[in-house]
Amino acid sequence: MAIRIVRLGSDRTADEGPRIGTVRRPPRGVPKTQFARQNWYDVWYPMLAPSAATIKLGQQASDDAKWAIFAKRYRAEMAQADAARTIELLAALSHHANFSVGCYCQDESRCHRSVLRALLKERGAALAR
Repeated sequence: MAIRIVRLGSDRTADEGPRIGTVRRPPRGVPKTQFARQNWYDVWYPMLAPSAATIKLGQQASDDAKWAIFAKRYRAEMAQADAARTIELLAALSHHANFSVGCYCQDESRCHRSVLRALLKERGAALAR
């Protein structure tokens, strides 16, 4: 059992389980009835997405120092009570079920899901690679 960190819209693996979309907005131009069918996500959970202001920081991070500022801000947002409890819940569930969390970004190393991966790992989640 484990959590997969995925790019939303990518092909699913056989044992991936349900996808949780940790994005602020649904995919553009895709009918709601097609989200799961087109491999976007099964459940939309924007609580684990960075705020709009923090997303801008990440999108403008042209070097490691600016990316570190983004990561610090996103970590602070995820330390808020509701988000922190959600991360704890996902970490606990990862030992009993397969599921995935993801975002649209092509490069995970410059995406909030890389920070989310670290946060889940820090809380003892079972992570698939």
